[in-house]
Amino acid sequence: MAGFDYIETWVDELLLASGIAQEWAIYLRLLLLLVALLLLAVMGFYFAKKIILPYFYKQVQKSPAQWDDLLVDKAVFHNFSHLVPAIFVRLLAPSIFDDFETVLPIVIKLTDIYLIIVALKIIIAVVKVAEFAFSSLPAFQNKPLTSYFQLLRILFYIATAILLFSILLGKSPVYFLSAFGAMTAILLLIFKDTILGLVASVQMSTNDMVRVGDWIEMPKFNADGDVMAINLNTVKVQNFDKTITTIPTFYFITDSFKNWRGMIQSGGRRMKRSLFIDVNSIHFLDASHREELKKIHLIEHFMSDRQEAIETSNKKNTIDNSVLLNGRRMTNIGVFRHYIELYLQSHPGISQEMTVMVRQLAIEDKGIPLEIYCFANTTEWLQYERTQADIFDHLFSAAKYFDLTLFQQPSGKDLTVGIENWKGG
Repeated sequence: MAGFDYIETWVDELLLASGIAQEWAIYLRLLLLLVALLLLAVMGFYFAKKIILPYFYKQVQKSPAQWDDLLVDKAVFHNFSHLVPAIFVRLLAPSIFDDFETVLPIVIKLTDIYLIIVALKIIIAVVKVAEFAFSSLPAFQNKPLTSYFQLLRILFYIATAILLFSILLGKSPVYFLSAFGAMTAILLLIFKDTILGLVASVQMSTNDMVRVGDWIEMPKFNADGDVMAINLNTVKVQNFDKTITTIPTFYFITDSFKNWRGMIQSGGRRMKRSLFIDVNSIHFLDASHREELKKIHLIEHFMSDRQEAIETSNKKNTIDNSVLLNGRRMTNIGVFRHYIELYLQSHPGISQEMTVMVRQLAIEDKGIPLEIYCFANTTEWLQYERTQADIFDHLFSAAKYFDLTLFQQPSGKDLTVGIENWKGG
């Protein structure tokens, strides 16, 4: 720089004219020029930070666009102000240290390192802005963008590290890339979780396995709640007890888990629960009991139609009706089963567009299971539990009208009553 060389010459002449010896004048000139450079760099930094950036921020606030506001929020422009002093030093250092050939390379290396680090901060801030902007778009709201942007940041960090080592050791970046190629096995070991997490994130995104906001269950990790975040290495789940479980991402590929998204999207949640009927309470219905059951509104027509069909069949086959075992007969458990079906079909909390079924399962030591299989017309947890409780409250109470006994394990009271009955007998 010709202008700066003129200043150096002028400072040398001024020092020599002041009576300072030639050998000391060089060092004193260096000190004065360094002080001047420091003042110039500080002035440039504060000029950029206190004058240029505030003016630029005002223009950003006036702009109707949103992306420039994100650049301000993520301090992208703030980091540019740190480039100003480094640029001054990088441009003027060769002239200031012209007579100090051993010191000049060190100053240039340190300045280049500072410039690269500041540039990295700017790039990372821009990446964060891009991540925030993409995540706000409807098309990307349920995608694991955080994983991909984390990988992008890691790549920038690796590239920066290669450049820094290249500057410090005076080697070409290609030299370090070839060295990294020889260290592939070590790198794979170091970044094993990151690589597995990346592969898992890609597969999860491609197959749409998990989204942020999904309700998942993963018993291996005691996870049962909503997905908060999907990162490169971990998936954060907030359980319903408000605890947070952190699961390595690759386990969503290697292990099984349950995603309740399909249930939520369907608009209905399944009920699958059994009533256990005591076998000793099952019997054929006689005429008097049939007449009593006809008073129940839901099965009034069913009882009449079924009895008419049974009597027609028995008459056709000349069945002796004096014995209930002969021919076709209704049973109290069969009528109760039909009652439950009709009750569910008329219940306002049950979806009639999905399966509504009452089935008898294989007998167990607790009795005969009558399984209620249907879907509530809501996926909201509290309302679902209320609907299910209301239905079974009714069925527990209704069983006695069919002369059926629900099984439960004997309690202390049951044993006491049994002993007293035995003594009384």
